[in-house]
Parts: sequence; structure tokens; C-alpha cells
Amino acid sequence: MDQGHLASWMRRTGGVARTSALSDAGASRHRIQTAIATGALLRVRRGWVALPDADPELVSAARHGVVIACISAARRLGLWVLAEDRPHVAARPHAGRAPTQRATVHWHEPAVPRHPDALVDPIENVLVTVARCQPLEPALVIWESALRQQLTSREVLGRLDLPPAARRLWARAAPYSDSGLETMLPLRLRWLGVPLRQQVWVLGRPVDLLVGERLVVQIDGGHHVGRQRASDIEHDARLMLHGYHVIRVTYAQVVDDWPHVHGLIATAVAQGLHHAS
Repeated sequence: MDQGHLASWMRRTGGVARTSALSDAGASRHRIQTAIATGALLRVRRGWVALPDADPELVSAARHGVVIACISAARRLGLWVLAEDRPHVAARPHAGRAPTQRATVHWHEPAVPRHPDALVDPIENVLVTVARCQPLEPALVIWESALRQQLTSREVLGRLDLPPAARRLWARAAPYSDSGLETMLPLRLRWLGVPLRQQVWVLGRPVDLLVGERLVVQIDGGHHVGRQRASDIEHDARLMLHGYHVIRVTYAQVVDDWPHVHGLIATAVAQGLHHAS
């Protein structure tokens, strides 16, 4: 393996790897040492090397002997993470030193065995750790985001030996929410004691949330502009002509002004607007 092939192989593995894996791929010890000496590779710690421009999070994980986990791994996967206070990593129980001062370290055994070369937890472990670590709402947002993106399935998760917190989330989570906001609304409104259905097709299009039989709640994201906005307004009009009541709210209102949104919906239910005429 020449230097060009060595760099290409490293990039395919994320830019950080064990020297033993490099050797198994065909790089001689001399080639690896030469790459380190010339700066083509950086020594992360004993047995690990990285490209100079490798992902800093992966480099840090290799340096400390941990894997990126929980909400940090969820963020890397593009899942809905409401807040990340500090890096979250996982280590084997009774493992050696870990960056406890700068990260939240999860020490429990993984639901799915981790490959020794892995630097990021697999999705099933991510969800189990999120269930242990996070409050119900942010955890459910991440679970439903993963199911929606088909990164795993309820069937796969259901066959795992899940701890109680993860089993409770498995029982709740469904792949219907297009965004974290659509997960949050039915969770926050369940106390009303009325049917709440997500992504129900009404008059040719799905609505974000159908409360009871006739109250529609729509959530506007950043893409609700121009042609999309005009289409939304037209659909709202058709809904109202067919006896539905529509409450349309924005991302900012749900996240930053929930009492106002809650008040609108609760008042509409109090007036019976969720009932069919």
C-alpha cells in the first residue's frame, strides 16, 4: 500500500483508525512509520493514527478510548436533538481513564456489541443510552426521528434486551413525526384525553395533528414560504369549508412560547371545536 492508497483507505474509515487495521489492509509497519514521520499521519495514542484533517470528535474519542454516544451520536446522525450540554461518550464498565471532566460518560453495557475499532455507537445503542440519559420529551423526539429516517425499526428494537427506560420509549415511539415538533405536540397534549392522530390524510394531504375529529393543528417550519405557503393556505381554506377548524403555529411558538400555543388548543377543545358537527 503506497501513501496515496493509505490516505484513501483512511478517509473511507473516517480518517481515524487503529494501526492494526491499517496493517490488515496491507500497509507495512515501515509505511505507517514513514507516514507518521512525514506528517501524513498523526499518532493519536498508542495503536491509533489519524489524518491531519480528521474529524476532531473522532480523534478525541480515539485518544480517550471511548465511543461517541447518546445525544452527541444522535446529532451526528442528523436526528432531532433539542439540546446538547456537553459531549456524550460511552466506555466499557471498569474501563480506564475517560474524559469525565469534559464529557458525560456512559459506562453501562451496550445493547449491541461494539466493534473494537468503532468510534461512534450504533444507532440501537444510541437510542438505549438516550432513553437512560434524557427526560421523556427530548428522548422521544430522538427515537421518533430515528424511526422516521429508517435508521432502525421497531421490530429490531423490540427484539433487543432493552432496559426499562428504553422499553417504555419503544412502546410509545412511532415513525409518523416529520419533525421533533410533531413528536412534542401529542406528548404535551395527551392530558386533554381526546384522540390525537399524526399525519392523517384529510382532503388529499396529511395534516400534522388531528385533535378529535375536526381540530387540525399545523406546524410551520422554515420551508413554509412561497409556493409551499400558498398551498398551505389553500388547503386550510378547503379544510374550513369542509367543517374543520385549523390552528397554524410556528416552530418558534412551539419552542419559545408553548403556553400561548397550549392555550389556543385547550380553548378550542373547551369550545368543542374538535367534535364533528
